[in-house]
Amino acid sequence: MPTAPKTASARRARARRHTLVATLIAAGLVVAAGATAAVLAFALPHDPTPAGKGTTFLVSADTAAAQQAAAQPAGTAEHDAASYLAAQPTAVWLTPERDPIGAVGDRIRALADEARAQDATLALVVYGLPERDCGNHSAGGLNDADYDTWTSEIAAALAAADDLRRIVVLEPDSIALADECGNLEARALQLREVVAKLQLPGVWVYLDGGHSSWHSVTDMAAYLQYVGLEGVRGVALNVSNYNSTVDEALYAYDLDAAVGGGLHAIIDTSRNGAGSDGQWCNPPGRLIGEPAGSIGDDVVDTNLWIKVPGESDGTCNGGPAAGQWWPASAIELTREAVR
Repeated sequence: MPTAPKTASARRARARRHTLVATLIAAGLVVAAGATAAVLAFALPHDPTPAGKGTTFLVSADTAAAQQAAAQPAGTAEHDAASYLAAQPTAVWLTPERDPIGAVGDRIRALADEARAQDATLALVVYGLPERDCGNHSAGGLNDADYDTWTSEIAAALAAADDLRRIVVLEPDSIALADECGNLEARALQLREVVAKLQLPGVWVYLDGGHSSWHSVTDMAAYLQYVGLEGVRGVALNVSNYNSTVDEALYAYDLDAAVGGGLHAIIDTSRNGAGSDGQWCNPPGRLIGEPAGSIGDDVVDTNLWIKVPGESDGTCNGGPAAGQWWPASAIELTREAVR
C-alpha cells in the first residue's frame, strides 16, 4: 500500500490539522466526541466551495419523519420527535426497493421541484448496488443489467435539473466494505461506470470514504485510488456512523494528503452529537449532530445529515429492520433538542 507523499499538499494538510487542534485547545475545549457546531464553525473557517458552510439543503416533505409526524397525535413524544426531524435538511436516499426502475426519475423530478421552491441544494444518496452491503442488514440491490438501467434513469433526471446544485453520495459502504467482501475489483468497475454517467455540470459526486475508526488512512487512500478519483468531488465520511465531526475532519485532511491533494469531503453529522461508543448498529445514548451546512473549509466542503435519524441500522439493540422508522430512536436522538 502506498504511503502519504511528502508533498506541499501533505504539509498543508498537517498544518491545517495542527491549527485545528491548537484552536480547540486555545478555546479550552477537548477534541472529543460531541463537539458543538459553534466550536466547529470557528475551527473550520469557510473557503468557498461547491457546497460549503451555509449551504441550504432541501427539506423534503416526502420523508418517513414527515409521514410519522402526520400519523402521530399532536403532543406525544413520537409526534414531537418526528416533527423536529422532518423539519431538518437531510439527504434523500434512492433505493430500488423504494424507487424502482421506471419510477426513480419521477421521484427525482419531484424532489427537484421541492428544491427549486426552497432555493435549496438537492442532496441524494444512491444505494442500489448488486449484492449491496454484502448480504448484511441492508442486503439487496439490483443485478448488473438492472443497476445500469436504474442509474441511467437517475443520471437523466439529474441532467434535467440543471438549474440546481446537486450532490450525490454514491453507494455508502461500497468501498469500505469491499475488502471484507472480496469484491473491490467489481465495485471499482461499477462505481466508475456510474461516475461517468454523473459527469454533469453542477453535480458533485462523493464516493464512500468509510470513517476514521474503520480503515487506516493508507488503506482507504489505496482503495480510493484503485477505484479512481477522476470525475468525483471527494468522499462522504461517517455515513450512518457516530464519530465526532472533528475526528472525521482530521481523517479527511489526512486522506487528502495521502492521495496527493485535491480530495474533498462531506461529513455525516446526523447522529454524532454524543460521539461514538464503538458500536455502529443502533447504539444507545446517541444524539443528533450539527445541522447541515454548519462547517466548511478547503478540504471539508461541509456537513450533511446523510443517514436519516430515526431510521434503524438493522435488527440489533432492539431495532427493527434496516431503514425502518423506529420511534424510540427518534425520541432518544432528539431528547436534547425537543423539550
